[in-house]
Parts: sequence; C-alpha cells; structure tokens
Amino acid sequence: MTDAPTLNRLLMTPNQFAEKLAQQGRTLRRARLETLQVNVGRKCNQACRHCHVDAAPWRTEMMDRAVAERVGDWIRAHRPAVVDLTGGAPELNANFRFLVETGRSAGCRVIDRNNLTIIETTGFAWLPEYLAAHAVEVVASLPCYLEENVNAQRGDGVYARSIAALRKLNAVGYGTRLPLHLVYNPLGPKLPPAPAKLEADYRAELRQRHGIEFTSLFTLTNQPIARFAEDLRRHGQWDAYLELLANSFNPATLDGLMCRTTLSVGWRGEVYDCDFNQMLGLQIRNGRPLFLWDVTPDRLDGWAIRTGDHCLACTAGCGSSCTGSVA
Repeated sequence: MTDAPTLNRLLMTPNQFAEKLAQQGRTLRRARLETLQVNVGRKCNQACRHCHVDAAPWRTEMMDRAVAERVGDWIRAHRPAVVDLTGGAPELNANFRFLVETGRSAGCRVIDRNNLTIIETTGFAWLPEYLAAHAVEVVASLPCYLEENVNAQRGDGVYARSIAALRKLNAVGYGTRLPLHLVYNPLGPKLPPAPAKLEADYRAELRQRHGIEFTSLFTLTNQPIARFAEDLRRHGQWDAYLELLANSFNPATLDGLMCRTTLSVGWRGEVYDCDFNQMLGLQIRNGRPLFLWDVTPDRLDGWAIRTGDHCLACTAGCGSSCTGSVA
C-alpha cells in the first residue's frame, strides 16, 4: 500500500495533470473496454527499487479462491479481448493457472507479467512449458541489457537469472513463434529514450551476447508512487522529477492512454481505472466503492477517469502504458 505522505501529497496538492487537460480543452473518459488487468497480489520474489506496487517477498495480500472464482465468472460472462495477469509476481498466486485457463477457454488473449527470475525460483521450472502450452503472451521485465544496470535496480544476481530464464523461454518458442515482450524502465528520475533505437540496441546486444530473441520492447516511465517515490524524496529529487514530467507533457498521448480501455482489478476484486490508481487507492466509485461484479463493459463506457499528478508519467514524452509508449 502507498505510504500516507505520498498519498496525501498526490491527493491534496493541485492536480497538474487536470490543468494540462484543461489547457488542451480535453477531458479523460473511458472508451470501450479491451483489457481486464487482474492484480492477483503484492507478493513477489523480488523487491525492486522502481516498483510502483511496492511488491516484495514479505507482502501477504493475495487474491483468494473465492475472489478468483468471481473474476473467472466475469471473464466467462463478458469475454474481454485481453486478460492481463500481474502482481507482484502473479505466478506466486495459487489461482494463477485457474485464471490463465479460464481466460484462454473464454477466447481471450492472456498476458503474464513475468519478472523472469520467478522461472529460476525453486518450484517454478514448469512455467515456460506451461505458458507455451496455453499460448500465453509473456511481458517480461528487463530494465536494461547491461548487467550492472539491471542489478543496480533489481538486486545482485538478477541479470544472470533473467538471462537464464529468457533462454528457457526462447527454447519453448518465445521470441519466435510466441510473443515475448521485454520491459525497460529508466534507472532513476529520467524519461525513457526513443523506443525504436533502444529496441534496436536491446536486440543487437542480447542477440550478440546471449543469443536471445524477443518480439518487441516496451518502454515505461517510472511512476512517482510507492517505493520509487520514497527514493525520489530520499535523494531530494521529487520536485525536479514532477517538473520534468509536467514539462514533457505530450497531448498526442491522450487518446492512447491505457486507462481508457483497461479495467484494473485488485486482489479483493475492487476496480480501478489503471494499476497505478490501484496502488494509490483511487477506486472507481458510484456513490460507493465498486467491485468487478458491480460493473459491466457497457456500464463503464464513457465514465470519467480519476486522475492525479502521477498521470503525468503516462503522458510525458512518447507516453507510457503497460504496453509501452503511446505516441
């Protein structure tokens, strides 16, 4: 959960993002639902510095079977185009396979937000073959192609385990016949570089150094919430980072923002406009907080999206979403 100082700062100060929208004569409303993103819990085998979820091995919040069954019922009833499973490390949830198989049986594309090192964790060697057998799309965190940068952001030894996991994914067809997308996050308070050039660099370096293939690279801007927000304040960089995001606002990103077509579901079944709002507790409401079983795609269409200064991270430069740049 986001700490109280961060939440209060974001909710009580003027919303610069709303001001940017007003200057453009725009409002931000939900479009037709495409993606149901299910956050199955905060437990993870890592504790990365940039993590907006504040996930870690010691977190205990996890979606239980009763909630997973209700999510599964909703998927079967409404058949969203995409079911996007995230966490923490979503594979640590006992209901991961149930949600994968429910989504696939309903005809949905299913995405696994995979941190790679989970594949190298005791008890999870089955993952590559299982994901391939169910044609699950893998979106994998690899914040740099250089070992020292990955280990600085995610912990010692993470790079080597990530490369080992990528080789296992390649061996079952990921990066060739099955989609394998890598995710880049900057190291520190700066914007990602141009996506096309960075992807070319990743492809050349990973192929030459390790013989690894992947489908595409997603570039994400670090969100000023949770653990990364604490890091910014600790180093006196909070104000400068928010100023960078505000000064880099790009109105061309607005139509492609993920909050317009994605519904984020929390571990208790509560719903949010995006995973970032989920971490800030900005639950979708209609006189009361709403849960997945309270809403339908038709009902959500056209609803106003809850925003805050953190939304500046999604609209800075080329933009940022769970599928990378948006402009």
